[in-house]
Amino acid sequence: MAIDAPTWYAVPTSDGFNLSLAGMWFVFLSLPLFQFLLLRWYFRLFIWARFLWQVSRIKLNLIPTHPDRTGGLGFLADTVYAFIPLLMAHGALVAGNLANHIFYLGSTLSEYQGIVALMVDFLLIVVLGPLFVFTPQLAEVKRTGKREYGVLAQRYVHEFDRKWLRGGAPADEPLLGSADIQSLADLNNGYEVVRTMHTSPVSKEAILRLAIAVVVPIVPLALTMMPLEELLKKLLGILL
Repeated sequence: MAIDAPTWYAVPTSDGFNLSLAGMWFVFLSLPLFQFLLLRWYFRLFIWARFLWQVSRIKLNLIPTHPDRTGGLGFLADTVYAFIPLLMAHGALVAGNLANHIFYLGSTLSEYQGIVALMVDFLLIVVLGPLFVFTPQLAEVKRTGKREYGVLAQRYVHEFDRKWLRGGAPADEPLLGSADIQSLADLNNGYEVVRTMHTSPVSKEAILRLAIAVVVPIVPLALTMMPLEELLKKLLGILL
C-alpha cells in the first residue's frame, strides 16, 4: 500500500523506503496490531457463518403468517449490527489509503468512486451473505403457505358467497354488523402477509446502516473537493 512519494511514514530511495520514526511505529506496532484484530474479526465471521449454516440444516418451524414477514427469522437482521466496528475499520483503512494518494500524489476523490463502491459491496456480502443460508427453507415455507392459505381462502370465500350472495343466510341474521365481513378482511390481511413474505432475513434498513458505516470514515475526504461551508450548504439543501 506504500506509494512512490515522500510521505509521513517513509521516503522512497533507490534501495527501497527509509522509514521515519512515525513509520517505524506504524510498521512494527500499529500495523501488526491492526492485522491481528482484523484477523480475529474474520475468524468471528467464519464461526458465525458456520453456526448459521448448521442451524439452517435443521428443519425449522417457520410460520408464513409471522408479522416480521420472514417466518419468524426477522430478528437475525439485527445481529449484523455487531459487525459495524469491523465495517468502519475497513472504511478507515480505505480512507487513509485514499488520503495518501490525494495529498501526496495529487489524485481526487472522484477517481476512486469505483473502489469505494466495490469495498461497500464486498463488505455487505461478507456480513450479510451468511444470512442467505436460510433462503431455501424460507422459499419453501412461502410456497407452501401460499398454497395452503390459498386453499383456506377459497373455502372461506366460497362459503361467504353462498351464504350472503346466494340466499344461504338465515332470515334472522342481518348483514349489517356481521362478523363474517371482518373475518373476510382478516383472511385477506393474513394472505397478504404470506404473499409478501421475504425469502431472506435481510432488511433494507440493515443494508443501509451497514453501507453508511463503511462510508462514514471516507466522508471527510469530501473536504478535499470543496470547502466545508459549501459542503454544508449542499447537505442542508438536500435535507431541507
